[in-house]
Amino acid sequence: MGNEKTKSKLRIKITADLILKCVWYLILIVYAVFLAFGDSIFDPMSVFWRSLDLFGGAGEFNIAIRIVSYAIFLLGTSFVVRFVFMQFARLLKRGKAVVEILCSLIKYAAVIVLLFFILKSAGLDTTAILAGIGILGLIVGLGAQPLIADIIAGLFIVFEKVFDVGDIIVVDGFRGTVKEIGIRTTQIVDTGGNVKIINNSDVKTVINMTNQLSLAICEIGIEYGESLERVESILKDNLDAIREAIPDIKEGPFYKGVSELGDSAVVLRFVANCEEDMRYQVERDLNRQFKLLFDRYNINIPFTQVVVNQPVKFEDATQHQKEKAGEFVEEQKKRSKGIADADANDI
Repeated sequence: MGNEKTKSKLRIKITADLILKCVWYLILIVYAVFLAFGDSIFDPMSVFWRSLDLFGGAGEFNIAIRIVSYAIFLLGTSFVVRFVFMQFARLLKRGKAVVEILCSLIKYAAVIVLLFFILKSAGLDTTAILAGIGILGLIVGLGAQPLIADIIAGLFIVFEKVFDVGDIIVVDGFRGTVKEIGIRTTQIVDTGGNVKIINNSDVKTVINMTNQLSLAICEIGIEYGESLERVESILKDNLDAIREAIPDIKEGPFYKGVSELGDSAVVLRFVANCEEDMRYQVERDLNRQFKLLFDRYNINIPFTQVVVNQPVKFEDATQHQKEKAGEFVEEQKKRSKGIADADANDI
């Protein structure tokens, strides 16, 4: 019952938003038509047209109509410019944050200019008002230092390219994708859809996971009775096939050797480079591919069990397999020399 009410409220909200948008678009279209063809539609000497036409000559005008005309013109122009900029931003791989901040500035500037023209239309002395605003701005600025710090920090984040919209970053242990870089705050959304809003001045320690390829790590154990050289020989013949089976891998996978002699397993480590947003999926795919490979060649992966029968007799590596295993290990060391075998969480 509660879910139905929530869905009903959501549908009403979406419908109301759609209606408001349609009304706003209709107002803009009608206003644009009036400005373009108003001379032929209305009497040029009428008070209505002189009030509506912001670019006309001097004469009497209706204050209410003039204020409405100012509002539609300035807010509509701001809307159109921001819409064009956002469409252009979709074509950019980077620099979206600059466009978003620019759009925010345009929106606030349009509101400030509108207030100024409203006061001017009401017959107030705008020169004195501007002087008063300057003094008031100085007073407010002294008390709004945190806000100014957020704005300046946001500009540095954008122009120094610390991170951009769409980048995956880690801030104070929170990992997510940058959703928006605003004038005052930055929004980060994690894989669960949770949004963290951080003041720009508080973004002091940040790890950008998108600038370079990320490391996907797969560790899988084999039983102590298995011939390590036989397993390495099999790996040499099948790593390329695993690479083809996981198209999200950019480099690798590489065999880094024995990472641990555990209580019941010899743990082998494999690494691969991939895009950060695909790292966890690549790790899962690696686990799957190596499990299928080990099943195909009867390589046992240990698990907790009670042995009540005779121990399994493991196959010994042939001389050829021993030679292949040695070549494979040395080859993998050379090929993966420039690739780390641990990510930041393991250090």
